[in-house]
Order: sequence, then structure tokens, then C-alpha cells
Amino acid sequence: MSSPASGSTDSRSFDLLDERIRRWIWREGWTELRDAQERAVPALIGADRDVIIAAATAAGKTEAAFLPILSNLLREPRCVGSVLYISPLKALINDQWSRLARLCESLDIPVTGWHGDVSAGRKQRFLKHSAGVLLITPESLEALFVNRGASLAGIFSTLRYVVVDELHAFVGSERGMQLQSLMARVDHVCGRSVPRVGLSATLGDMQLAARFLRARAQKPVDIIESGSAGQELKVLIKGFVETGARLDFDLAPDERPALEDDVPGSTLEVANQIYRALRGSNNLIFPNSRRLVENYASLLRRACEHDGYPNEFWPHHGSLSKELREETERALKAGDRPASAVCTTTLELGIDIGAVKSVAQIGPPPSVASLRQRLGRSGRRKGEAAILRCYCVEAELRDDSDLSDRLREGLVQSIAMVRLLLRRWFEPPRAGGLHPSTLVQQILSIIAERGGVTAIDLWQTLVVEGPFDTIDKPTFAAILRSLGSRDLIVQEQGGLLLHGIVGERLVNHYAFYASFSSDDEFSVVAGIRHLGSLPVSHPLTPGQSIIFAGQRWRVQDVDAEKKTVFVHPDRGGAPPVFDGAGARVHDAVRREMFQVLAETEPVAFLDAKAQMLLDEARRYFVSSNLATQAIFVAGSSVMLATWSGDWVNDALVVLLRAQGLDAWNQGPAVSVRAAGISAVRDVLQQIAAMTVSETTAALQTIQNVDNEKWDWTLPDDVKRTAYASLRLDLAGAVAEARRLAVAESA
Repeated sequence: MSSPASGSTDSRSFDLLDERIRRWIWREGWTELRDAQERAVPALIGADRDVIIAAATAAGKTEAAFLPILSNLLREPRCVGSVLYISPLKALINDQWSRLARLCESLDIPVTGWHGDVSAGRKQRFLKHSAGVLLITPESLEALFVNRGASLAGIFSTLRYVVVDELHAFVGSERGMQLQSLMARVDHVCGRSVPRVGLSATLGDMQLAARFLRARAQKPVDIIESGSAGQELKVLIKGFVETGARLDFDLAPDERPALEDDVPGSTLEVANQIYRALRGSNNLIFPNSRRLVENYASLLRRACEHDGYPNEFWPHHGSLSKELREETERALKAGDRPASAVCTTTLELGIDIGAVKSVAQIGPPPSVASLRQRLGRSGRRKGEAAILRCYCVEAELRDDSDLSDRLREGLVQSIAMVRLLLRRWFEPPRAGGLHPSTLVQQILSIIAERGGVTAIDLWQTLVVEGPFDTIDKPTFAAILRSLGSRDLIVQEQGGLLLHGIVGERLVNHYAFYASFSSDDEFSVVAGIRHLGSLPVSHPLTPGQSIIFAGQRWRVQDVDAEKKTVFVHPDRGGAPPVFDGAGARVHDAVRREMFQVLAETEPVAFLDAKAQMLLDEARRYFVSSNLATQAIFVAGSSVMLATWSGDWVNDALVVLLRAQGLDAWNQGPAVSVRAAGISAVRDVLQQIAAMTVSETTAALQTIQNVDNEKWDWTLPDDVKRTAYASLRLDLAGAVAEARRLAVAESA
């Protein structure tokens, strides 16, 4: 929908804005309000309701929220009201700080950033006169509650709005539960419901976003959803077959090979193709790991040096220092010379890096939603198309190649995700996780805020009024007892709960304020040899197979406390190149992969090599009768073709292993080794008849259930139930077992 010119008599929203803001709009040269801005003004200007503004990147969400919000603050001759703006990243706060400061400077409305890099003087000025816009992360807001609990009622006494930027980045995570709890605690401190405003990319389920913003809303949340106005998208997927490193000669003991000689030949080929396609313009390049970011950034930088060009390719990931990340951001934003970032998800969110010409994805994207977020950076100039280039490397097939390689899983997943993206489908955030780990953090935080609290008050604040309404009273009591047994809390004779010695030490450390820990990685040890570290996103049980460092290993034992996996070589065959160990794949993506393989028509956005690889996969799909048969034998394994997402597959693996079968998640299928089809079918029938208590009992086989930061403080049964709520779909696995038990087999 096109919006009327902002100064025209048709734009009632423009006329609702404060005169000083209208003058600012004219000075900026705007000729109209955008769709989201036009609709947000009447919804927000009265500070009397909750609102979500959902629109594509660069659609003006920030202005849509703040033009009416600031008009509300300007109703008094001197600004006395305040706005709490909560952002997931410090970098976003710095971005919005400079952006809002340009607008607010002429309005005499203070804008204060609040995080670890902001001076104490600036913070003190806000505390003395708590007016204007406060930009803060959830962690810094947590610190305010812990360290200034007694004064928060005064600090927030004139609070008019709570604005949450990048709302979609919070939904379904432990950090999201922390944010929900903090927003409920802000209301508690203020003694009223402060209107909440969520700014977000369009989510797969806007009602889920509304429930996240305010779980027990007295009136519906207003949802302002603005599309991308039919922006053109150009897509090309290029296929490659994996080849070895070109280094085929001996080196002296003190000689190191050049990177170009040491990386796989296919990696070098991808880098060369990216260099030829992207050099001379601004782009974002997304490999699927930090190691690959470094490899590709180095290869591309060396190509520039070889050809005598100034470097145009810069790395950007979370392990780099702040200075190096900002150097990359400045290179992208400057606009005076070509610059491309080779990056992880760190550049998915709305940090202002200017417009980029295209987005390159190496390997399958983490999700359709992530791919959409990345593409929001491309084609932002009027009339420009968004451009997506995908580079998919597939294994060279051998006699012992497994299902993943034969189905060209990475390529087919990429095709499926692009097709879903073109249909404007993307994964809804996964909600419903228990997150008792975050509950523990909030219990300790409230004790600090109030100088002690009763169990009844904790229950009222966190469960009845807060976000932890899936926690029942027996579980809540068990968690409190567990905290007491570990000396995190103690109870006075009158019933008041205080910090124990351990709890006080933990709360007084700066690391307390984050509800999440940095990505957990398990050390992988074979005998006396340390093989490296493995990020683990699937359940670990002794006896299962894992893939690491180009080899397949059998898990002997798991030390969850020391984050160590003990393995020995598994002779079960060559490992697949694509093992899905990173991002978890949604049911809808796997169903679309099935559809891609079942069809015969060429895919328009593939190059010749990628089409050839897809044709190979389709021939295998047909020869194995995968369109109709769900159970078949491949080598020494029985394959259960579920075409389900990882939550169902992982749960089915847990249930099969609990019944004594050697099962593991192999993407589109679950593999069961050293068992016949009839034995597997018998176990599937047993699983199909399982009760909830029986499936819950199977969780005892999982070793890596300490999934979130405070899980170590929880009773074992609580953390296992929490793990299942976040990582497994047990009901879906039982339903899948029921389907497979009666399916035709080959």
C-alpha cells in the first residue's frame, strides 16, 4: 500500500505529530510517510496500548515508533517523560543513539545510551533527571535491578513506553524469558502496565509475537505489519564437488604451506568465484562457521593483494575484538570504496552498514528466517533488486557414500529454503520452552533487588505475573530446595529468602547479568589425544556416532560437567560432508526438500553444475523408491525416512536408543545400524504405544542436558524436562513412530 505525502491533507497521521517533529520531517526532505509510519502514529501517540511494528529491514520501523512517541513526550513544555528502549546488541544501541540524537537534539529531549562502554557521568545524569530516551540491553537493565533496586521506582516514575527492538531475536530463547521477566518487573516497580512497543522483522506467527510482548494482555496488541512492497529478488545457486587440497609435495619442517595450497580445492574454487563476482561492490558473505569466515576472508584478501587492489574483504564474527568488528562496519558504511564483509550472524540484525549489492551464502543457510533477514540488507536503494548467491559444495560420491551425500542434502536444503523464501514462508520462533535456568537467575536477581523476598512473593512475581507460567508449584518448590542445597539461597526463620554465600558471590560478579552463557563446546578426546572442540546441538548418548575432523567416531562416554566427549574410531564408513550439526532444520524445510526431490522439472535458479548434482540426487530418490517407501536398507543400516525436522528426529533417536537400538539423526532420515527391518519395526510399534511418562523416562539416556547457564543448579528431572521442551518433540516422535510402524518397506 502506498502512503500519501506526509504534508498532504490526506495524511492524518502527519497532522497528529508535534509541530517540531513535522518541521524536522520537512527538513529531512521526506515527501511522504511510509506505510508502517502512517499506521503507527495514531496507534502510539496516546501511550495507551501495546503495539508491534513488523516490517522489512530499512522500512523505517525506528521512525515509525519514535515519531509518535517523541510527540507524546513533547506534550509538556519541558520533557519529563521517559522511554526505555531495549536492544539485543550494544552495537545497535550505538547505532540508534546517533540516529535518535539527530532528531532529539532539536527537540531538547535527552538520549542516553547505557552499557559497559558508556561513561559513569552520562549514566549519573540520567539517574538524576530520568527523562528522555534510555537505550539499554537486557543485561544492563538486569544490572540496574540488582544494583539500584531501591531507587528504581523513582527512576521509572515517569516511564511512558518500553520499546523492544529486534523483537524476533528474543522470542523462544532464555534471553527472551529474561526480557519478559524484566518487563513484568518494570510494571511491578511502576505499579502500572507501561505500554510496550515491539519492533521486528515480520515473524512467521505474529500472534506468537504478541503473546511474547505481553502474555496476559487485557486488550489485544495492535499489530502493524508492513510487507516488502513486492521487491524483486534475483537468486543463483552454484554447485561444486568437493576436491582435496592442491598441496602434493613435501615441505621442509619449518616451512608452512600457503593457504591456497592447504585448503580444499573446492574452497579455493568458491573463493575465486566469489572474488570474480563481488569484487568492486559492497556485499555480505555468510559462511557457516567462524573458521570458514577466517579462511574465506584471508583467501579473498590475498586475491586482492595478488591483483594489486586495496583489500575489499573484511572478517566479522563474535570472537573478533570490538575494534576489528567496528573496522569492518566502518569500511562497509563509508561508501567511498568497495567493501564486503565475510561474516557470521553478527551482521544479521539491524546495525547500520549502509546498502549492500548482494548477499552470498556458502552452504545451506541456518534457516529461512535467517536468510530473509540477511537479504533485507540487499537491494535497499530504490529500484534495485535484492541479489542472493548461494555456493553449495557436495561430496564426491563413492561406493560407501551415505544417504546425506547421495541426496545432496546441503544443495537440496538450500533449494528448499529459497523456494520457501519466495513463497514468503519462514520459521515461526519456537516457543513453549520451560527455561528454568532463567527462572533461577531471576530468583537471585529479585532477592538482590528487594534485599530479600518470600517464596510466595517470588511465585507471584515470576509465575503468576511473570513469564514462567508453565512452572507448577511442586517444580517451583523443588527448584528453591535445590538452590538451598547448593547455598545459592538461605531462608531466615521468618521465611525471608536471602542469598547464600555461593549465591552472593555469583550475583556480585558481572557475568551474572547475562541469562545465557557463551556457546557451549565439548572437548573431543580419543584415547590420550585431544581432537578439538565440538559445538553440540543434538542429544549425546554413549554408543552413538558423531562426525568430527573429517572422521566418524563412536561415543564411549560423556562428562557433562567437564564438557568432554570420549570417543574411539567408528569403522561404520566414510562420513558425510554435510552432517547438519549446526543449525536445526524445521519440519516444513524437510517436507519441501522431499518435494524438490520428487519433482522432475529443472530448477530455474541453479547453474549447470548444481542442476547436475540435483539430477543425481533425484535419480537416487527414484531408484530407492523414497517417494513411497519410508523404511529401507542402505549398507548395514536401516533407514527411517521421516522427512521431519530435527526436533522430531532427535526425539525419535532418543526413544530408539532407549530401546537398545543404535540410532542417529541423519537429516531427512534416522539411521539404525546392526538391526533388521523387522526388529526396527517392532521397536517402532513399542514407541508408538508409549505414554508421556514412558517417553519422559527415555530422557535419562541423554548425557548433555546442561543446556543453559544455570541448569547446573536444577534438580535432574527438571533439567531433563527443560531440555526436552527446548530440543525435542517427543509427541511428534511418537506420532512419527506410529506412521513408520505401518509404512511400506523395501
